[in-house]
Amino acid sequence: MKRLLCVLLACILLLGLLPLTAAADDALFTDPRVNFNSTRPRESCLLRDPCVVVYQGTYFIYGTGAAWPGYGCYVSRDMENFAGPVRVWTPPAGHESDTDYWAPECHYYNGNFYIFATYHSRVTGHRGVSIFRADNPLGPFEEITAQQTLPETGEVTRQISPLGWDAIDGTLYVDPQGQPWLVFVHEWTSMPDGIGDFSAAKLSSDLSTLLTEPVSLFRANTLAGRPFNGVTDGCWLYRSKTGELLMLWSGSGGTYCIGVARSESGDILGPWVQNPRLLYAQNSSFPLEGGHGSLFYDLDGQLSVSLHAPNASNAATGVVEHTVYFAVEDLGDTLRIVGAPDDYHGSDIFANPVSAAWLEAGLHATTAFQRFWYEVIYYILWLPSRLWMLFGF
Repeated sequence: MKRLLCVLLACILLLGLLPLTAAADDALFTDPRVNFNSTRPRESCLLRDPCVVVYQGTYFIYGTGAAWPGYGCYVSRDMENFAGPVRVWTPPAGHESDTDYWAPECHYYNGNFYIFATYHSRVTGHRGVSIFRADNPLGPFEEITAQQTLPETGEVTRQISPLGWDAIDGTLYVDPQGQPWLVFVHEWTSMPDGIGDFSAAKLSSDLSTLLTEPVSLFRANTLAGRPFNGVTDGCWLYRSKTGELLMLWSGSGGTYCIGVARSESGDILGPWVQNPRLLYAQNSSFPLEGGHGSLFYDLDGQLSVSLHAPNASNAATGVVEHTVYFAVEDLGDTLRIVGAPDDYHGSDIFANPVSAAWLEAGLHATTAFQRFWYEVIYYILWLPSRLWMLFGF
């Protein structure tokens, strides 16, 4: 009798699990704004600065150019065929934004979806970061940042970044204590010496206000021995499998590329050190120039990086800037694209041991004079390999 009761109980439990399994299978995201029967190949969808969110068995790909004015999002079941784009935020009538709707980056935080994005304001006369919230990955999103008043004119802005700065590419970082931070680019265009940096400031719990003044984390010329043009772009924070705090960021290393920085303290305020091995740069392994990376876990749980490539559309060939993604390996103190050579430094020049040694020595340059001559000699070493890569000689 006891055996019969156990069998009956097991059958009841099994039948009880079946609807849960079916419900999980049926929990794919649906929305009347998305037609999954009408998609386009990923390579044909013009998009810069992609940010991928995975939710309910679906990929949401936000980025510059998906909607204008405002921000938009492509939707995909497989990261290869894109539906949309869907407009997720449109400037309301009379809004201060007038152009440069750049780099919408979406994060799920405390039960809501938040977009950190850039726009140029006719009120401030600057590009700045603002934050938007919705309970759905496709919105519509609402701008939630508190108003700031310009002391000179009394006008108000909803940009959260400091007044008088060109600030772009904001991202969310939540520290181990649960404190949210805004990390963003202080753009080279408003720097006295033309060299951009990354800055960070604590956010209020509702992400509407900065609680502290921004602190500079590092600048575009931190990695001595590489050519740079002052550009800092596309920051993304990641805690590695060994607990290291890493930051992806983009700049110029001869071409647009993605580097990896590591906080020596494990804290957002650093100090930060640069890994001489780039995560991505144009070379014989990766023929398209690209950058502005962000990380996501795909539907199989694989850590991946998304970026845009090429860095400019080519009307002659019909190739447009589009989303590119690669599986990524977490090495603890840095990241590497799966399949990249062990000695991969991002550019084929570093296969030359003289160039690699020069890069390592350049990391220890301490004065502007030293850095200048490292840059000059680096270019001399870099140019032949660049010509070979582009023209085959």
